Amino acid sequence: MSLDLNAIRGQFPVLRQQAESDNPAVFFDNPGGTQIAQFSLDRITGYLTRHNANHGGAFLTSQQSDAVLDDAHAAMADLYNAARPEEIVFGNNMTTLTLYISRSIARTWNAGDEIVVTRLDHDANVSPWVLAAQDRGCSVRWVDFDVEDGTLNMESMRKALEGRPRLVAVGYASNALGTINPVDEIIKLAHAAGALVYVDAVQYAAHGAIDVQKLGCDFLVSSSYKFFGPHAGILYGRYQLLEELFAYKVRPAPNTLPGKFETGTQNHEGIAGVLGAVEYLEWVGKTFGQEFSGELSKAYGGRRLYLKQAMAALHTYEMEINRAVLEALQETRGVHIYGLTDPQRLDERVPTFSFTVDGLHPRVVAEKLAEKNIYVWDGNYYALSVTERLGLEEHGGMVRVGPVHYNTLDEVARLQAALNGL
Repeated sequence: MSLDLNAIRGQFPVLRQQAESDNPAVFFDNPGGTQIAQFSLDRITGYLTRHNANHGGAFLTSQQSDAVLDDAHAAMADLYNAARPEEIVFGNNMTTLTLYISRSIARTWNAGDEIVVTRLDHDANVSPWVLAAQDRGCSVRWVDFDVEDGTLNMESMRKALEGRPRLVAVGYASNALGTINPVDEIIKLAHAAGALVYVDAVQYAAHGAIDVQKLGCDFLVSSSYKFFGPHAGILYGRYQLLEELFAYKVRPAPNTLPGKFETGTQNHEGIAGVLGAVEYLEWVGKTFGQEFSGELSKAYGGRRLYLKQAMAALHTYEMEINRAVLEALQETRGVHIYGLTDPQRLDERVPTFSFTVDGLHPRVVAEKLAEKNIYVWDGNYYALSVTERLGLEEHGGMVRVGPVHYNTLDEVARLQAALNGL
């Protein structure tokens, strides 16, 4: 069964509102944050109106609050296919979580050790590690990417691993160029070299299934506002590693997982909203993903199966819209696309496209599209190493469009018409 876009869009309050407009907004700003699903919103309001309390109390609302937080840990363990809910750590966002956990991981490094980062990553998976390396007297090796097609240079990665680094930080998918990295191969190579692997899955989580056990990664992090939930970050860490790592926290805080790394009072309503985002994806899987259950049911069951079915259904639809955006940009005069543009390699990218328009500053393009009620990003999107490597940082970066499964082919046509109008 293909996605019913009317039913899908009906699950998003802002899209229901826009449907009543004569000139509805086109949300192609999704790489910077998707719209929130009704499931998530209901969880947030339900928490605040019925279970709002602090952690660990003897009274009813505190016990109900803790139950919601436990359910959220279990839900994210299902989405990541983690071995247990205690491997899930919530925080404000991916950047804050990475800055925090990098401090704990870096305590295990010694002066002269090496770490590896890439020029294709969001800076939240670069600077925390570079800063930690500086604090510990470690050196940093940079893995380059191919400026022609936006793919990670695997020869550069293998060369970097010759130094037997302590950690490799790599993105699952580029938030600037859309490239899906071969993280399974990178993890195997890094482990063979004795390194831990920290995966930034923020840009990938809305588009593809994640299985941390199959990947074998040591850490993986995403942010739920990139997959139809609220502003919150979710870290997976291998249980043994999280148990062994030192946690920076105040003295009365628990030293057991998951609370060990969830310092202070968390954003409980946000965590409830993450639970709702997972429940939305579960609904997608139950409603539109049955045709994918055959092979998947051999490896997964229950909610984990529905979540994998959901991502299979979303991927199938997004391949169509991925192709449509690529064709629209390629057919528009004066547009230069950065990253993979080979239609035969669409399975190597998410539908996140960055481009420039001849003679126009990226901000001007974004403003002109906004006048047509088409929302896109411009600049470097914190992927500073990408725009620097492409020689675009001093020229305003790029324009970025990124549809997800609630976007339509008609909206892609509106984008093409607006760009042609420029």
